[in-house]
Amino acid sequence: MTTPLDVGVYVPQMGFSYAEVLHRAQRCEELGIGSLWLYDHMYGPGVPGIDSLEAWTLATALLSRTEHLRVGHMVLCNQFRHPAVLAKMATTLDQISDGRLELGIGSGSIEDEHHRLGLDWGTFAQRSEHLQETLEILTQAFADQRIDFSGTHFTVRDMPIKPGSVQQPRPPIVVGGSGERYTLPLVARYADVWNVPTYALGEMEHKLTVLRAICEDIGRDPGSIVMSVEAVLALAPDFAALESVHQIAEKRFGGPGFGLHEGGLIGTPAAIVDRLGELRDMGFEQVVFFTHDRASDATLELLATEVLPQL
Repeated sequence: MTTPLDVGVYVPQMGFSYAEVLHRAQRCEELGIGSLWLYDHMYGPGVPGIDSLEAWTLATALLSRTEHLRVGHMVLCNQFRHPAVLAKMATTLDQISDGRLELGIGSGSIEDEHHRLGLDWGTFAQRSEHLQETLEILTQAFADQRIDFSGTHFTVRDMPIKPGSVQQPRPPIVVGGSGERYTLPLVARYADVWNVPTYALGEMEHKLTVLRAICEDIGRDPGSIVMSVEAVLALAPDFAALESVHQIAEKRFGGPGFGLHEGGLIGTPAAIVDRLGELRDMGFEQVVFFTHDRASDATLELLATEVLPQL
C-alpha cells in the first residue's frame, strides 16, 4: 500500500504584514495544500529590527479566516508560555478552529532572545528537561482535562482544562530534531509526529534504528509516530529557470542548519515528484516545505498543479 503524503508550507512571518501571511494561508487552502506553519520567535533570528508578528495570535487569526487548512508552529519555544496556560490555549484554539491545530513544540533555538526576555538559556540537557515537563503536563491535560503535576520546573495543582480539544485524543503533538541523547527519547515518549530536519535525512536509517530501540524499551509501537520532514524546496517551472531558483535558495538556505546541501529538494516539478516518492518510500507521511521564495503565489500554484496531483 502506498503511504499517503501530506504537504504543508512553512511561512516564517518575519517582514510580512498580517495581510501577506493571510493571503498565503488562503491560497494554500484554495489550492489544496494541507497545512501552514509559522515560527515562534520574538523577532526574526538575527534581525531584531524587522517586524515579526507574534506566533500564537497569528495562528489564531489564520484559523479563524480559513475553513479546512491546518495551522501549526515549527515549533513553539517552550519557555515562552507556562505549559498549563499553553494547554488551555491549545484546547481553546482547537475549539475555535473545529480541530485544525497542530501543536509543534521544542526547547528553543535562539539564545539571544531568551536572554533579552530574562529567561535562563541553560544547557541543552536543562532545556530538554524543561521540555519534558511541559510535554508531561500537556499529555495529562489532553487526556484528563485536568493537571496535577509537581516537577523541578513546574508545579500545577488540580487545574481543570475545560473544554477539552475537538481532536481526539488530542491535537497532534509535533516534536522536531534528531538528537539521540535528548530529543529522540522525547519523541518516543510524547510525540504524535516526529519532524525530521532536512540535514538529518542522510542519517535516517541510523536515527530510525535508535528511535525504534527507545520505543521498544518503553513499550511503544514506533509505527504510531508519524514521520514528517521539514524540507527546503527550490521549485523551478522549467530548466531555464532552474539556475536562478537555485541561486535564491542558496542565498537564503545555503548556510548550516537549513540542510539545503544535505537533503534539499531542488528541481523542476518532475524531479520534485521523484524526490517526494523517495521520501515516501522511506516512511515519511508529511513534508513541510520552506520554499526558496517564501511561498509566493507562483510557487504555491506550481506546487499544487504540477507536483501534488502526481502524488
